[in-house]
Amino acid sequence: MTAPYILVVDDEPDIRALVKEILEDEGYEVGIAENGSQARDRRRERRPDLVLLDIWMPDVDGITLLKEWSGEDGVKAPVLMMSGHGTVETAVEATRSGAYDFLEKPLSMAKLLLTVERALETARLQRENLGLRRHAATVTEPIGRSPAMIHLREQVRRIAGHDTSVLVSGEPGSGKEVFARYLHANSARRGSPFVDVAVAGVVRENAAVELFGIEEGDRIHYGYLEQARGGILFLNDIADMDLGTQGRLLSALESRSFLRVGGAEPIQVNVRVVASTHHDLEEEVHKGRFREDLYYHLNVVPMHVPPLREHCEDVSDLLNYYVNLLVAQEGLPYRSFSVATQNRLRNHPWPGNVRELKNLVQRLLILGSGPEVELEELERALGTPTRRVTPPELGESNWLDLSLRDARDKFEKTYLEHHLHLSGGSVARLAKQTGVERTHLYRKLRALGIEVRQKG
Repeated sequence: MTAPYILVVDDEPDIRALVKEILEDEGYEVGIAENGSQARDRRRERRPDLVLLDIWMPDVDGITLLKEWSGEDGVKAPVLMMSGHGTVETAVEATRSGAYDFLEKPLSMAKLLLTVERALETARLQRENLGLRRHAATVTEPIGRSPAMIHLREQVRRIAGHDTSVLVSGEPGSGKEVFARYLHANSARRGSPFVDVAVAGVVRENAAVELFGIEEGDRIHYGYLEQARGGILFLNDIADMDLGTQGRLLSALESRSFLRVGGAEPIQVNVRVVASTHHDLEEEVHKGRFREDLYYHLNVVPMHVPPLREHCEDVSDLLNYYVNLLVAQEGLPYRSFSVATQNRLRNHPWPGNVRELKNLVQRLLILGSGPEVELEELERALGTPTRRVTPPELGESNWLDLSLRDARDKFEKTYLEHHLHLSGGSVARLAKQTGVERTHLYRKLRALGIEVRQKG
């Protein structure tokens, strides 16, 4: 875990030295500045996690600096104001301008350390809450007891112990971000930020600014690389990054430094990059849409998240998880899924994967009624009304006129077509659902003239 970096700004050398020594003894990294001009330079060199800022200084007063920094975009570092000649009006102005707290000199070191700890914890919670608002109902640990999920969780825990780049592949909605966050939670960087960048949502013309930041005079916008300092930078859908930004990112990762847009001094990189994609990046490299050198830099440890249809035995656990989550977070009425509906969903092809399942649960809780989700309601929600097999009535001469063999074949064909439709065309799921061995099932389908579009 990277220690928080605190910038101490005070024109009194004894106070700077004392505060620096005490904070370093507590395990913090500390930078110092003796006036406002140096404070601007130190913030330009490195983004602080917290600032201790004196009010009265020979060049620029602390309130002016505080207002200047509060007007910048991006994630703000908490500021603790210090003064030996402050008034109530000064403290009120500092608080209104964005200060976390106001400390009077001579400083009580016990109070200083407690306030620093609380300010850093508040800033961490604000970052986490921002992430939760961006990604409502984020799963903190991959759900499922299938062999595939057990193996993948074990793999992530092993990978988490090393600080290499990771490339996570998988279909849209399969849970790639969940595994990235699980890796972060099990790594030595878990106490530092997890910054999620939706690459597709970054405007190409603004990509360099968003990723690397920008300097405009004394104003600084810290980019994602600096916001993730000490933690993990998750580049979601990396294949959507334009070639120019790819080159600049590769240079930053290889040299472990970069320049902000408009900046002149190199900024050190201290992040672990986890990238995800639902594209075949090797194919993208072959087509010239993705840099080969960046691909090999990111693909140190590849990890593949399987689609939900390949671990459908986890559907019941996922249903329970999302029902309980949506009831708790959104106040939706609790509803359970009958065995028949769970079985139906285990055999659904899930083209949208776990995201589709979560959305389906939310839709059924919002629009449905009654304590239990029944099969007919589920079919309507899926948009595939149940095709019911109607048993032959005694009065139906077309059945009675057939031989026993022909009548049996007709029933079997109707029965198998019905369940093949429910299984999404998968013969493997059809075999599980009907209890028929797969090889025999293929022969039976061919004999009855049933076309199979999706095998396996």
